[in-house]
Amino acid sequence: MSNLRQLDEGVLVRSYGVTFSANSHAPPSSETWDQLVYAIRGVLTVKTDAGAWVVPPHRAVWLPAKTVYTLEMSGQTALRMIYVRKVRRDREDSSFDRSRCAVVSVSPLLRELIVRTIQIGALESKASHHCHLAGLIDHEIRTIGTVPLQLPFPRSVLGRRFADAIETGLESRIDVNLVLRECGASRRTMERLFTQETGMSLGQWIRRRKLLDGLEKILTGETIASVAFRLGYSSSSAFIAMFKRELGSTPGEFASTS
Repeated sequence: MSNLRQLDEGVLVRSYGVTFSANSHAPPSSETWDQLVYAIRGVLTVKTDAGAWVVPPHRAVWLPAKTVYTLEMSGQTALRMIYVRKVRRDREDSSFDRSRCAVVSVSPLLRELIVRTIQIGALESKASHHCHLAGLIDHEIRTIGTVPLQLPFPRSVLGRRFADAIETGLESRIDVNLVLRECGASRRTMERLFTQETGMSLGQWIRRRKLLDGLEKILTGETIASVAFRLGYSSSSAFIAMFKRELGSTPGEFASTS
């Protein structure tokens, strides 16, 4: 099902909904509308030139207008998106910076509002009940909190070469020193580059990359023990400890609330 409508001054919220099997997809982006990307079933990874965001159920990714992105789906994924008009960025009543991409929590109310908007197709100002729904959506978006499920990408050629090598090696035990030699860079150089370009140390970035890959696999049914071994951890408890340090809960706790 697809309900993407052309820009109309009378439209308050637009919607886009479709169900995919595992693949990549580039939904319509917009110059003038912010987007909330959500899946009522399945696990999404949203990628832009700036980074990647893993989106488990009950989470969504906020994408400001003009963001060019692609989606990667794990298993059958029911994609549900809403487009809302850009708002002034100096408003102080929002719980997160709406000018940046972010993973946000989706409340039960917001979920139902998204589903209802998909059913309607678009919320229009000439319909009073549409205005009420749009107002509720705006309120929910302004009060939702963010979740640290993003991975910023380095901008430089050298940094992207290292990041791509780590990505390729996630299915085996990663020898960071070997990757550095293949990239032709010292540890000190790469540390400085990642700190400048991602705001994270090299170790932090690699741990976050492993965490997001592990989270995706756990949410699609793989066991914690299998994920821990695949990502090079000596035991399940070592992986669980890293996961809890990063997200504040164990993988089991996180999955049960996702």
